[in-house]
Amino acid sequence: MKLETKGRFSFRGGVHPPESKSLTDEIPIQPGPAVKEVGIMLSQHIGAVCQPLVRKGNMVQAGQKIGDSDAFVSAPVHSPITGKVKEIALRSHAIIGRSKAIIIEAYDYNPTKRSYCKIDDDFDENNYSAEKICDSVRQAGIVGMGGAGFPTRVKIEPNPRLPKDTLIINGCECEPYITCDYRLMLEYTRQIIAGVKLARKASGCSRTFICIEDNKPKAIEAMNEAVESFGGGIQVVPIKTKYPQGGERQLISALLKRYVPTGGIPPMIGVVVLNVATAAAIAEAVVADLPLTHRVVTVTGEGVARPGNFYVPIGTSVAELIQFSGGLKEDAVRVILGGPMMGIAIADLTKPITKTVGAIIALTEKQIGGAKFAGRQTPCLRCGRCLEVCPENLNPTKIAHAVKHNLLDVAENNYINACIECGSCSYVCPANIEVSGHIRTGKMLLARQKKKIPD
Repeated sequence: MKLETKGRFSFRGGVHPPESKSLTDEIPIQPGPAVKEVGIMLSQHIGAVCQPLVRKGNMVQAGQKIGDSDAFVSAPVHSPITGKVKEIALRSHAIIGRSKAIIIEAYDYNPTKRSYCKIDDDFDENNYSAEKICDSVRQAGIVGMGGAGFPTRVKIEPNPRLPKDTLIINGCECEPYITCDYRLMLEYTRQIIAGVKLARKASGCSRTFICIEDNKPKAIEAMNEAVESFGGGIQVVPIKTKYPQGGERQLISALLKRYVPTGGIPPMIGVVVLNVATAAAIAEAVVADLPLTHRVVTVTGEGVARPGNFYVPIGTSVAELIQFSGGLKEDAVRVILGGPMMGIAIADLTKPITKTVGAIIALTEKQIGGAKFAGRQTPCLRCGRCLEVCPENLNPTKIAHAVKHNLLDVAENNYINACIECGSCSYVCPANIEVSGHIRTGKMLLARQKKKIPD
């Protein structure tokens, strides 16, 4: 099946926030700082938390596995630097509050900076078996690098109960400000294509699409050229620019008109979705036997002195990356880990970068003070805008009100867990209600209730 592509693929709902990508979209990927210390979180993925394989005082080598789990849904973690284990202790975690981390002091304060491996002209995915690809991906600790963090081996491994026919590579990067995937598509197209071909071989998919929003014509052109010379059987598909087009449920709906069941996963309908950065990491793991220890991070926003895209060791602190980017400006008042729509505002800048962090954004007092959603909250107007933009066809306001009044059963009956927390409802709310924030809180309260965790 060959799709006729004119940027017409889209989904119901969604919003069009200002893109704000011009701060970094023309800045090439640069090496990050030579770190003196890294904090490797043992929880960087969906699934079982890793257990440490090293102890305080142990010497470790760059690329050494330092944490793992026997669980099927998990992914090991590795040291990005050669050094000494300073301690294993609880550290601040953006998602779960606190988590165990392995703190490593660099043996050499000027470690060799790693870059993406070279892919030769004669690369052939048929030189690798599906079993070899899946094992390499698992041993390398690769997870979804677009933000979800689902172990990639589980996605691409053949499963007779869930046969897969379509592989979708997600290059949409729909959130404002972030350009790490865009620069990867321009600068490391061969690594991405090699990873795509390996993932296709492992999963057994007969169709492969690389989807890129149509506001990235240079990336579309670069990937098309790479496909023509290097990637037979792959089709590059321009997708209509709209947030959250990069959500896998929305992308599948837009491209294939298939719908992932609520609470389900794409393989249930025969689809595998991988981020472009994940595809590049697969190539590194299989071809060069390199574990996932580095990633590209966009450091940007009007509150940062020198925005840029940096290839950095996982475990580098947010503070160190901001300092490497010239530091915060005087009027910077908020730092966000991730994108401005789905990211998390943080106060503790010692938090380390994990495998799923693609951006650090610093916003100014003027931006926060003048933002529509930062104004005075008023009662709900019942205008219905949140219903119009919700990509999951939910009633966000009804769910949020149920949470506010501690009616968690009502929230659950209105499919609170189907919310993807994209923030579109909050973005359009004229009453300045943080709708998605209430829903996120409701999800946590429900999870606590079901696990019988006391408040």
